Amino acid sequence: MLADLSPLIAATAQWLTRAYPASGGALASALCEVQARQAVTVAAWLRYPTQMDAALVGMAGPGGSDRLDWIAGADAGAEADPEAYAWRTWVDEVVASWAACLLTDPELARLAVAALADGGHTTGTPAEFRRLVAPDAHDRQAAALLRHPDLLAPVAELHQERLLDRLGPGRALIA
Repeated sequence: MLADLSPLIAATAQWLTRAYPASGGALASALCEVQARQAVTVAAWLRYPTQMDAALVGMAGPGGSDRLDWIAGADAGAEADPEAYAWRTWVDEVVASWAACLLTDPELARLAVAALADGGHTTGTPAEFRRLVAPDAHDRQAAALLRHPDLLAPVAELHQERLLDRLGPGRALIA
């Protein structure tokens, strides 16, 4: 199942780490990427909970990063070499928004990971999301921009209500 969503997960995580890069060297970049990938994986599994959902997004495509690029100011250079930015067509705006919500709200991240137990993505696959739900000081330092609530707010707010509905209808909006 994960393989069906892997292009979407990879592209959306890459978009997040490019829009909100790590602060530090190679280790910080790796820690930031792991956190982004875990958040995007949880968000994608929640957004596309069944094999049919994953197949449909694989056929239709997720929509691309145009709106996200504009919101985050990350669109510079896309026109210079369109082939170098082809991966951006696999970015899923809703998944990026949900991942931003998870990265900036630890309680919401825990609820989202717990909700995965109801889906088919984790069946037979040991999934660990420690860096998402319980980041240590190194994780937080490496992903200071990626986890900054004010910086991610414009992206998180795009589809936050849909995530909250998915995790529990009628749940109050988190401030």
